[in-house]
Amino acid sequence: MPAVPAGLIAYGRSLPTRDETGTRYLYVGEGMNASIAVSELTGGIRNFHVSGKVEASSEPQDMRLQRLLANVPALLHSAPRSVLVVGFGAGVTAGSFVPYPDVQKLAICEIEPLIPQRVAPFFTKENYDVVHDPRVRIMFDDARHRVRTMAETYDIITSDPIHPWVKGAATLYTREYFEMVRRHLNPGGLVTQWVPLYESSPEVVKSEIATFFDVFPNGTIWGNLNQGAGYDIVLLGQRDDAPLDVTHAAERLQAAPRAEVRASLADVGYNSLLDVLGTYAGHASDLAGWLKDADINRDSNLRLQYLAGLENNQYQADTIYRQILAYRRAPEPHITADPAMMQALRARLGQPDLDAR
Repeated sequence: MPAVPAGLIAYGRSLPTRDETGTRYLYVGEGMNASIAVSELTGGIRNFHVSGKVEASSEPQDMRLQRLLANVPALLHSAPRSVLVVGFGAGVTAGSFVPYPDVQKLAICEIEPLIPQRVAPFFTKENYDVVHDPRVRIMFDDARHRVRTMAETYDIITSDPIHPWVKGAATLYTREYFEMVRRHLNPGGLVTQWVPLYESSPEVVKSEIATFFDVFPNGTIWGNLNQGAGYDIVLLGQRDDAPLDVTHAAERLQAAPRAEVRASLADVGYNSLLDVLGTYAGHASDLAGWLKDADINRDSNLRLQYLAGLENNQYQADTIYRQILAYRRAPEPHITADPAMMQALRARLGQPDLDAR
């Protein structure tokens, strides 16, 4: 039998519409749970593919997203010592925790062994060679099984599954999954969840956000743009109900041991704490009206995978993001800081004259 074409493993159903000129495949492999590939485009951009879909890349917009998933909770938590990363990808999200001196334990759950073994070496610059960091423990397991059966608790949990229209992925967007995640957060713990706006529709995104906020009612949204347009978002959930206090976050970021953290953020365009906080796109209470008719995704119906499957050819990312921003209100009282920082943040968000409501 001839080998499966590399382009088919990389792009799946999208292959017939793609121009493969200049694409070079650095690795193609068939694992126990997924077929994977690493490609390099003209200009040096590298993509990591899983079963016909790009899962991670060194593209600027993807790098920002992967850094946000880690740095938003790491900067807002006063001293994160233990972290669980669900899904290895190219290792960039997990690697973003490497420069943090407070982190003592960095656990990564990945279902396909080939990914950290064979994909990670192609992204060592971006992922800080995370697989060889002595604090790292990689567990090869299904994420649902791992989170449900583990005894450990963590200060931060990040979850970056593939699009919910991919078979099996919707189980990592259910209310029951988020409830399990919350039970494994330490006091003061934070969780981040990736939500794509591209290849999606408002109804799908509403379902994803509403399900998350059903478990984390004090949650917030953080936006990622691609050339000035909405692209995807990070949801941040808190185990506790206290506001996010960023009073000392700037001081911690500027401390000498975190020079590498500052460098990793600057690499993707975040040159200060204010640049990161400026991605704030709203609080759960702001979105109540927009989400009122959203479907809650549950284990018993996996409604999301059908909604998402019907909309996977839609490209309405910026429209969806603008809808979210239209509901955003002043960050107080959900974010607290010294007066100068709050004034600067409100100016960055285009809300300098809004009173906290």
